[in-house]
Amino acid sequence: MGKKDQAQKERERVQTVLELLKKQAPLTVKQEKFCSTVCVERFLKAKGDNVKKAAKQLRNCLAWRDSIGTDNLIADEFSAELAEGVAYVAGHDDELRPVVIFRIKQDYQKFNSQKLFTRLLVFTLEVAIQTMAKNVEQFVLLFDANFFRSASAFMNMLLATLKIISDYYPGRLYKAFVIDPPSLFSYLWKGMKPFVELSALTTVVSSLDYEESLEFNDFTSYPRAASMRFNHSSVLSSAKPGSCSSSRFSFTVSHHFDSLKPWYLSLTDTSASKVGPTNPSQNGFGPSISPINGRSLSFASPVARGPRGNFDAGRKGFFPSTPMPQKTQKLDPSMIRHPRTPKPSFLQSPALFFRKDYQVTRGEKSRESFVPFLKFYRRPYDEMIYRSKMKPPLGGLISIISPQLKRRHMSISQRF
Repeated sequence: MGKKDQAQKERERVQTVLELLKKQAPLTVKQEKFCSTVCVERFLKAKGDNVKKAAKQLRNCLAWRDSIGTDNLIADEFSAELAEGVAYVAGHDDELRPVVIFRIKQDYQKFNSQKLFTRLLVFTLEVAIQTMAKNVEQFVLLFDANFFRSASAFMNMLLATLKIISDYYPGRLYKAFVIDPPSLFSYLWKGMKPFVELSALTTVVSSLDYEESLEFNDFTSYPRAASMRFNHSSVLSSAKPGSCSSSRFSFTVSHHFDSLKPWYLSLTDTSASKVGPTNPSQNGFGPSISPINGRSLSFASPVARGPRGNFDAGRKGFFPSTPMPQKTQKLDPSMIRHPRTPKPSFLQSPALFFRKDYQVTRGEKSRESFVPFLKFYRRPYDEMIYRSKMKPPLGGLISIISPQLKRRHMSISQRF
């Protein structure tokens, strides 16, 4: 009975909100269609089930939609933005939520009015809502701030976007990610965060943290990673790739890049100038490359610096022995200080990362939360794919004519 009573109360609240709206002014057919039960429940949830506040916000939303002209938005108005991929729906995540990407340049607001930016934002959000499944009500926003040099300019754009979503699209935002903002943005965001309603759903991430991601590590798509690979064309044709020789030793570079040791020392010296005897049978020495002549003399042992003769003779007579001074003081065993175990540091040990009860930091949580949407951020933009997601009337003339062309093509093909 508890769930039934709660559902009954929710239906009563929805009816009360609709009655308050109709008392102020009659609703049009499109407004009644917009004010569905699910829509009114989202406004009630945003205002803590307060009927009067939810009705006031919903009335303001209806007036704002009429002023913007959401019913008259079509893709033909944003031909330049669609061609450049300024704002688009990249796809759907595992929960079928649409992922919206904004790649707005800083100069866009200089040459375009704030009203045009608002219309572009509303158009993109309306396309995302059209592509939602029946049981899906939220979307994900990715703000690519790579094209912004000014932190204040990007902050103004972000705050305006979050304000529109919180006031006129309550309960629609699942998560918002700010990717690669300007350097001073973090300080501005820290001061403005307590005053932003959707700040708890907004996360700032850096794309450099995902350069080493194994799942999306495609060297052909990212020149930054591709530049670290070995370029075969850089090797001159006259040179012999893979080997090098000197008067001391010769080494060979393996062509297998995945090998553990791509180089190794060879035991034969092919150079013209030799250091010492090179014949393995001469003077009882082994191969030409040895621990003695295979390294610099500055790091060699005193024996290696000696003449190449008898090692025993070098040990005995090359360096004269110096008598050590006699011990004149006896150490008291009680005065010897043994090393003590250091006190535990306030920094956590790396071993705690492998414990099950380890608390993940906030930065790691934000980084892990962005991983499912990384593929949408790195996926190249395709205008035709995005236009195919638009339904009339948002799709414009192309979305209206293309179904007719398909039906006509099918009717002609059926004749043969």
